[in-house]
This record gives sequence, C-alpha cells and structure tokens, in this order.
Amino acid sequence: MDFVWEKPVLVFYKERKEKPERRAFTVVKARKLIVSQNDEFEFSGNIKDFFPLMGDIDYISTEKGSSDQYILCWFEDKEDDLSKAWRRLTSVTFPKGISFSNDKKGKRTYNVEFKAKKGKL
Repeated sequence: MDFVWEKPVLVFYKERKEKPERRAFTVVKARKLIVSQNDEFEFSGNIKDFFPLMGDIDYISTEKGSSDQYILCWFEDKEDDLSKAWRRLTSVTFPKGISFSNDKKGKRTYNVEFKAKKGKL
C-alpha cells in the first residue's frame, strides 16, 4: 500500500537508542513523499525534489552518515489538525545515498530512496 504526501516538511533526527536526539539533524521541504508499507514492520519510499531548510543533508552520503540510522518526522502544510499532521518513521536508512542536481544558479535539488523498520502513518 502506498501513501503519498504533497509538499511535506520533513525533520531528520539521528537515531540514538541510549540517549535520544532532541535537536533536529536537518529539516527539508520536498515536492513529494511516497511511503510504501511492505509489511507490518517494513517500509520503503522516496523523497522527491527536496531542498534543505536547515542542517547538512550531505552528511547522509558520507561514510559515517551512511552507517547511521535516522528518524523521519513530517507534516503537510495544508493539514490543520496537528494530531493528524505529524507522521514518523524510525530506523531509516538510505542504501543508495542521496543524489542531487544543480540548477543554473547552483541551487541543489535532492532525491533519495529509503528503507525503514517502523512507522506511524
């Protein structure tokens, strides 16, 4: 089953079991988020055409960053009820890393595929 969000804002946290992160690692705005629920405890998906609002998204493609797991939380601007707006995936990995393209002004637009072990959609 596929779930699609248009123009979501995503907040990335580094996943730390013993001492959970309280500060966002990076925040991005995407054109589209697609999440597929493969079974009860397995998710995969794509974040399409996104750009960072804060933080260093390129860290994920580094050697250290690619071995980390992340927590992704997101909401849609058009959702008024915040109890419905926030969604979450945990144990997120980016097996292929992050790809990007540059426009004429040098602005980067990113795309990424991910896998996750747990989620609240």
